[in-house]
Amino acid sequence: MRSSTTPRRRPSLVLALALLTLAAGCAEKRAPAPDAPEEPAPSTATPAGEGAAAEAGGEVTITPLVHGSVLLRQGSRSVYVDPWSKASFEGLPKADIILITDIHPDHLDPAAIDAIRGDATLIIGPQAVADKLPGVEVLANGERAEVTQVPGMVVEAVPMYNLQRGPEEGKLFHDKGRGNGYIVTLGGQRIYLSGDTECTDEMRALQAIDVAFVCMNLPYTMPPAEAIECIRAFRPKVVYPYHYRGSDPGEVARAFADEPAIEVRLAEWYPGGEG
Repeated sequence: MRSSTTPRRRPSLVLALALLTLAAGCAEKRAPAPDAPEEPAPSTATPAGEGAAAEAGGEVTITPLVHGSVLLRQGSRSVYVDPWSKASFEGLPKADIILITDIHPDHLDPAAIDAIRGDATLIIGPQAVADKLPGVEVLANGERAEVTQVPGMVVEAVPMYNLQRGPEEGKLFHDKGRGNGYIVTLGGQRIYLSGDTECTDEMRALQAIDVAFVCMNLPYTMPPAEAIECIRAFRPKVVYPYHYRGSDPGEVARAFADEPAIEVRLAEWYPGGEG
């Protein structure tokens, strides 16, 4: 891996963001918006290795919020992915890091960002997000960033895009290069968040993923059957079906019921219903 150009950053940030180029679709050899319920209630779970000491600051706690919104916590550090106002942030900590995958309003929600951001919050996203939200640190497809405010934290941007589905012939809901999925290395865990995508070559090529959040809703992303196909390709240890409004995440659980190497966890992403 070689150094790439450092993206623009706010002078007030005390966080160092070291960028390295990552070959597209390769992790390290260690490798329009849907509606959701008005009053979601977060639930918590821990990733693979529950109860064991983790590297660089302790065990990671995962809190599903709503739809595609996730909170990752390690000690006093909090990392939010795609915070959305359909979630309740009452009692939750301010963000150290916010990762934004795309420009659609269920992913890029300025009101939700304002509700959780602090004076030193670092927001990372693709260029399309930075064009709409001032102060975003740009991470392009295939780049990785070491976030030194959170010891041991590395963020890798994985392409997320549609292969065939779009609002009309010749157009896609998500063009390649516009949005980011992410691999977050935190507490010794490699956590993949797919964002809005179909089963791409880049997802199939992922390696050494401990926990994966995989989307599965039509028409914007892919059905559970396609998500299952991709999961079988990169074989994460733990899978959370998410961003699944209108789909049955139980299909994923049933598909891997006899495969103990892949644990499927069905969290409550729509506690008030999906209507």
